[in-house]
Amino acid sequence: MRAALNAARKAQDKDRTLVLGTILANLKNREIELRRPASDDEVVDVLRKGIKIRREAVEQYTAGGRDDLARVETAQIKVLEEFLPAAVPPEE
Repeated sequence: MRAALNAARKAQDKDRTLVLGTILANLKNREIELRRPASDDEVVDVLRKGIKIRREAVEQYTAGGRDDLARVETAQIKVLEEFLPAAVPPEE
């Protein structure tokens, strides 16, 4: 994620830089709470919480008629989903 943040900064992609910076700050806070580096499962947990918060925001913005803000949050969700492990198909 840090490499993606640096790449977004170099590309001057402000939206991607913002969401990655925010999630990395959340991850750093989690590591401070744990007093150790976060495991892979804990990183995934931080990502899922970030996605959950943004999905709730999309619902609220949509209900309030702010589709422009809902689109911004949806784009942030897509950025975060890039870093989640691939989902296992239900058959497996």
